[in-house]
Amino acid sequence: MAVNLLRHEVSDLCIGKPSLRTLSISSTVAEALAALRKFGEGFLSVWSCGDHAKAEEADSGCRCVGKVCIGDVVCFLCKEENLKNPGVALQAQLSVLVPKIPGLVKHLEPTASLWEAMDLIVEGTQNLVIPLRTPTTNSRKKLLSKSSMSGTIHNNSQYCWLTQEDVIRYLFNSISVFFPIPGQPINSLNIIDSDKVLTVYYDDPASVALPSIAQSILRQTSVAILDNDNKLVGEISPFMLYSCVESVAAAIATLSAGDLMAYIDCGGPPEDLIRLVKERLEEKNFGAALEMMDEELGISYSSSSSFSSCSSSDEEFGMGKSGRFGGYSARMVRRSEGIVCYPWSSLVAVMIQALAHRVCYVWVVEEDGSLAGIVTFEGMIKVFMKQLRS
Repeated sequence: MAVNLLRHEVSDLCIGKPSLRTLSISSTVAEALAALRKFGEGFLSVWSCGDHAKAEEADSGCRCVGKVCIGDVVCFLCKEENLKNPGVALQAQLSVLVPKIPGLVKHLEPTASLWEAMDLIVEGTQNLVIPLRTPTTNSRKKLLSKSSMSGTIHNNSQYCWLTQEDVIRYLFNSISVFFPIPGQPINSLNIIDSDKVLTVYYDDPASVALPSIAQSILRQTSVAILDNDNKLVGEISPFMLYSCVESVAAAIATLSAGDLMAYIDCGGPPEDLIRLVKERLEEKNFGAALEMMDEELGISYSSSSSFSSCSSSDEEFGMGKSGRFGGYSARMVRRSEGIVCYPWSSLVAVMIQALAHRVCYVWVVEEDGSLAGIVTFEGMIKVFMKQLRS
């Protein structure tokens, strides 16, 4: 059965996947932000075409050169020069957000083997770009009539993402092939990574976490928030930065890491923290950022009824039934709590946790809550590849 699994093509993993929404590398940061908000997707693909004027008529050599998310925009706006003039910063070309790291995104033919895809992932590729079936002439004309930001055709083809989660979910459906590895504890599989964990302390300025937030976007993980005893009390996930982008950028520049979690945890930030951010923006003479924050929060609060309210917890520090740590602060509620497991948790249990919560990682903690490391999808794939080779 393992041999048959290796023969599967990546097209088998693309069945039913939606086509990519795309952005041109010549777009602005503001256009990227508008598209991310409009479509509500975690990432949008960024493309470069040899001849934009003929892109709709023929194969123009278009390539996906990267991807962007809300976290990229937030990190960009957090820079001091951009907080001083966010309006100008938002008009910068999208290329300032695309990481200059080769291999993060790669094209792969649909006939490529599953093994080839797994090999690229363990080498550092985060997203594989796979062409879907060629659309009919009528459907292609309909797609091309849309805005360039929602266009899905390049080189006369539609494309989809193939991610680490897709591969893990596919392998999970054939989990019996890997017996007895899935039932073994993760500390026996050399899968707990303690060297690449991104951390910041609860009382540290949130700005200290900015480089780690940028790294977490690249690694598809999060930044762990620790107390003075190195216990995990929460996390700052790039996907928690989705709403109130300009406001969150201001919060990162002015609040502590702990207060930042409270700021981004619900549909709207607490009023006391909003006042604190505004006071500190005034102290730093970031008048333009303050004006943009007022405008953005005004829009946000006018539609706040669409958000479900968050409830805080005053419980003592500990892990709930869902496998999350919380209760460290009344301000720390559901979305800031990290998904956790123990060193003796089985590999299959950790896989289920990550897949259920749609994350690419699970924090590993000791019994007292201290952070021991992290388990990632990339690490899991390495374990399965080793098993398949044997």
